[in-house]
Amino acid sequence: MTDLRPDGVAITTTVNGTEYRATVEPRLSLADFLRTDLGLTGTHVGCEHGVCGACTVLLDGHTTRACLLFAAQCDGAEITTIEGIGQPDRLHPVQEAFREHHALQCGFCTPGMVLSAIELLTDNPQPTEEEIRVALAGNLCMCTGYVNIVRAVEAAAAAPRARDSVAASREAKS
Repeated sequence: MTDLRPDGVAITTTVNGTEYRATVEPRLSLADFLRTDLGLTGTHVGCEHGVCGACTVLLDGHTTRACLLFAAQCDGAEITTIEGIGQPDRLHPVQEAFREHHALQCGFCTPGMVLSAIELLTDNPQPTEEEIRVALAGNLCMCTGYVNIVRAVEAAAAAPRARDSVAASREAKS
């Protein structure tokens, strides 16, 4: 990797299973690092105040607003973006449930919703509808009305493949 910022802060971070070493400006947001430096544009930037949830990523297994965190703070961290959870020919079970239950329209909120659902199902494999709604409350969607999103998370929780994926995630966190 070419070092474009020689006067910045040196970091080493793992993103979607790949280790990156970079020198970043001290005030560069994690969202901008992911989008601009690494080309991972699935992390969307909306409000830049941490309210909308479009920039949600998993940082060491926990949902985090990438617009509120400096890349320099992520030295040594493991980050998972929407690009790191499935493959085009084999979607993550939550992604598949979103597709099957029409839980997306414009797609802007979808990465944050999916990653929030993954965190929820990792921590609570059989959530109630109310628990799903609470877990997703930090992600704003202007298109769907949330009904199909909640249905998709319920379906993902019930799917055998999703349960296997969640069990693997819980073991990895231990």
